Amino acid sequence: MDISVKYLQGVETKVVESDIIAGISPHDDYLYAARVYYPLFKTLKAKEAVIFGVTHGTVRKEIGDPQNILLLDEFKAWKGLRQNIEISQLREFIKDRLDTSYFKVNNKAHELEHSIEGLLPFLQYFNPNIKITPIMVTAMPFKRMEEISEKLAAIIADYIKVNKMLLVKDIIFLMSSDANHYGKDFNNIPFGEDSTAHSRATEQDIRIATNYLSGIVSPKKIIEFTSEMKNVVWCGKFSIPFGLLTANKVVELVESKNLEGQILRYSDTFTEGVLPIKGTEMGTTAPFSLRHWCGFLSAAYYAR
Repeated sequence: MDISVKYLQGVETKVVESDIIAGISPHDDYLYAARVYYPLFKTLKAKEAVIFGVTHGTVRKEIGDPQNILLLDEFKAWKGLRQNIEISQLREFIKDRLDTSYFKVNNKAHELEHSIEGLLPFLQYFNPNIKITPIMVTAMPFKRMEEISEKLAAIIADYIKVNKMLLVKDIIFLMSSDANHYGKDFNNIPFGEDSTAHSRATEQDIRIATNYLSGIVSPKKIIEFTSEMKNVVWCGKFSIPFGLLTANKVVELVESKNLEGQILRYSDTFTEGVLPIKGTEMGTTAPFSLRHWCGFLSAAYYAR
């Protein structure tokens, strides 16, 4: 796949629209990142989505920083654009079958966290009757991710088979993540704070996406991605590897295939700036400059 400087110029990859099983989406402000959300969500036509969200630092502080587990909720529905978004029966199916050492129910965590809800307007707009299974992923080492994802994938595969569902048409998997958070505000200035630093930092994001998040999904790539995440400030350092491990195992169990991915679009708040849209009541939650910016990407995964 051709990953080059064109992504810095906001040119998206041509998308195979018919068979996306999983995707990576931003969760940054729409006035910054809408052009990066769009290439993924415009293609999705599913009945259910399993969404793997981040557990941001501000949320971890409020809930006691749980680790090595998944966080589920017990809400009957989530707020949507035109109507509430129903929760899939899969959530309770998981609760009934997954060992309780692997998850906790925490409504407060889901109330405070924005990484899943940020995807919902785009998801529901293109899939008006979508049902969701929200899963927040806490910090955990790769071995623990592998252990939990194997059990979770088996449960989801059983759910798919029991309900005679099809991947793509009936159920998809989404991973929420923004990329590099650059600047002193994030204690992250390894390249400096000028235009050259911006170029080097965005090139680093693209290299990571190219090397580990595109092409055939493999444990080796996911391990290498988690290793890279020790040195960069991405918020998907757990949601992405856990989501890829789980989705890939579901595909293996259901279709005896493997996931293969492509990066759809990459950009950042400094490059994009603010979309010139007025009268929507949308705003931005942080400034952008060469000294403070955030990267984001969208990616699509197919069964091969």
